Amino acid sequence: QDYYGKTLQKSEDLKTNACTTLARPLPKVVRDALKNVHEEVVARYYGCGLVIPECLTSCWILDLGSGSGRDCYLLSQLVGEQGHVTGIDMTESQVEVAKKHIAYHMDKFGYQKPNVEFLHGYMEKLGDAGLADESYDVVISNCVINLAPDKRAVLQEAYRVLKPGGEMYFSDVYTSQRLSEAIRKHKVLWGECLAGALYWKDLYSIAEEVGFSPPCLVTASPITIGNKELEDIVGDCRFVSATFRLFKVPVSSRSGPGQVIYNGGIVGHEKELVFDANFTFKEGEAVDVDAEMAAILRSSRFAEEFLIRASGANTAAPQGCC
Repeated sequence: QDYYGKTLQKSEDLKTNACTTLARPLPKVVRDALKNVHEEVVARYYGCGLVIPECLTSCWILDLGSGSGRDCYLLSQLVGEQGHVTGIDMTESQVEVAKKHIAYHMDKFGYQKPNVEFLHGYMEKLGDAGLADESYDVVISNCVINLAPDKRAVLQEAYRVLKPGGEMYFSDVYTSQRLSEAIRKHKVLWGECLAGALYWKDLYSIAEEVGFSPPCLVTASPITIGNKELEDIVGDCRFVSATFRLFKVPVSSRSGPGQVIYNGGIVGHEKELVFDANFTFKEGEAVDVDAEMAAILRSSRFAEEFLIRASGANTAAPQGCC
């Protein structure tokens, strides 16, 4: 709270690139939406990767660790007036910045009533903030789960508030090995999103324990520290900024592998949809998918964007990896 509320006053105050890494260019629709976001909100933004998934019209979205509200105001434009975006953050001064600009953005977007709200609270305890079971289509998070001591509780709560077929789409920092006590207690490394980074294999085991589908790796890029003192402390640990998508797949949607054809209906992704590092779907092209991906597409908001047929093929599951 001190680091994000007092020590950091703008993005340029960060000492590493962990909280500013972008794995791939922003789509035009997102670049255009970003131009409408108030300059103070953008200046107080700290995040990694891209946490704006596709196919969001009319969705209800929850942003864990929403900070100054930049991603929420971007998403507000993409879900439309019929959708809704909730941001929750533990740092009161950041929540105040986000709340201060609600009227400005609703006027800018031409909305009759606000479709965003900001809550002060903890992502490990969403129930305390009044968030009900199965109330959101999408949960996003941008470089904040590393700041939570109990990562399992965060994923458990995200799973609880997601509707069946819902998605957790999030960017975070991962490490090549489990970190030493000295690193985990270093205040600057913690604030810079490195000391709390999860050993990447642990994400897979925690996701499975909670009930999510196996993580789909979307993008990953190495993090450079560029600070000799901090580099000496972390030693041979390597860090990566990675975006994953997890789905809450109902048991009823699970069957065998399938063949899918993308109909090209998602705005901004009409010709092809880069779903993750393993699957890119081109308009009108048949693609064989494993049972897990078939279940994800069948049960999620993407169902209406695909023709999905059962397949007898013994399609091997792709191996996700940082």
